[in-house]
Amino acid sequence: MAQAQAELGVIPQDAADEITRKAKLELLDIDAIHQGLAVTGHPLVPLVWELDRVCEGDAGGYAHWGATTQNITQTGDILLLRKAHDIFLGQLATLLRILADLAEKSKDMLLPGRTHGQHAVPATYGYKVAVWIDELCRHVERLQGCEGRVFVAMLGGGAGTLASLGETGLPTQDKIGEKLGLGSMSMPSRTSDDHRAEYVTLLSMLAATSSKIGREVYEQMKQEFSEVEEPVPAGTVGSSTMPQKRNPKLSQDIVAAAAQVRNFVPLALEAMQTEHEADRTHTVMMGRAVTETCALMGDILTRLINLFSGIRLFPERMRQNLDLSGGLIMAEALMLDLGQTIGRQHAHDAVYDAAQATATEGGTFREHLAAHPDVSSRLSMERVEALLDPAQYTGMCRPFAERGAKQAREVADAIEQRQR
Repeated sequence: MAQAQAELGVIPQDAADEITRKAKLELLDIDAIHQGLAVTGHPLVPLVWELDRVCEGDAGGYAHWGATTQNITQTGDILLLRKAHDIFLGQLATLLRILADLAEKSKDMLLPGRTHGQHAVPATYGYKVAVWIDELCRHVERLQGCEGRVFVAMLGGGAGTLASLGETGLPTQDKIGEKLGLGSMSMPSRTSDDHRAEYVTLLSMLAATSSKIGREVYEQMKQEFSEVEEPVPAGTVGSSTMPQKRNPKLSQDIVAAAAQVRNFVPLALEAMQTEHEADRTHTVMMGRAVTETCALMGDILTRLINLFSGIRLFPERMRQNLDLSGGLIMAEALMLDLGQTIGRQHAHDAVYDAAQATATEGGTFREHLAAHPDVSSRLSMERVEALLDPAQYTGMCRPFAERGAKQAREVADAIEQRQR
């Protein structure tokens, strides 16, 4: 701030140079600052006192010229938030590369696609991963898209009116932003914190996706599924009393942390409702929301990286689960093929009758299909057997997985290029 003000003639250049030389933590008496904090209960004044003391001549008298505490602390918090932001993007790049490899590896691993908790149509594990990749890439886009709004310097003075600096205020704020690698608030009002509320909300959306992924791993790791297993390093103890336990710790921690992140969104929105031209309640609440969501988000992404770096897939069990219904999962394929001769709705009714009879009366799906006149008169049993092959009814699962892998690597490359 002193450098920017000197360039615009607000304070003497010599004063700005001296402030710059002495504005280093190792030159300040930290104990004196702590004592001042205890006495004043103010987060900045003791620091300004100490900076004034160490500056030679009258330079210290120009420190913090025309600014108010929130201008300094909020801009400082934004600098910290940007550091966290860069870490998140780096973590997402790492995660996307891991998921790209996983999508390619599992693009042909058949498993039952499930809707409403029930078998729907066949899918592949690679398709699941491609869905996650697609959503994570949109979160990268959202995080990058908010940068111009979120990472901005603030210099509005006591009530945001710039009365202390006048027409030089906004140019000074612009120069501060340039020197710090930030943008500049168009209205440096102390009541405007929608940009940080936006960032908390974006993190909560990323956390929700992370939780969805964690829940899927948690579900598929149950013995009743046994389709995947998150890393369980040698020596890991799942229970103090049940020696056999191999618990999904990473995925459960992801779900739990993500729930906490989402719960900070109401606090951030509440913090936007500042009274008049400034309100301490706003800064306390927003500071807590931002700090906690960032800490939790870094933890979530670290655990996702660890989880998918060592995840085990069991394609044989996936296929066994796919065959649990005895071919019922292929009812749609049968309906559409039969519908070419008797119409889609009549075919639906015929296959429905056979499927429901299988579920309620016993016998196999094949037997009930063979017994239905609308089916047996139009489809040979050889054709029925061919239509019951789930490997022939995975739609675009393989291309989706391949495209997802390519997309993940491209987005990761772009992130890393920006951060070089």
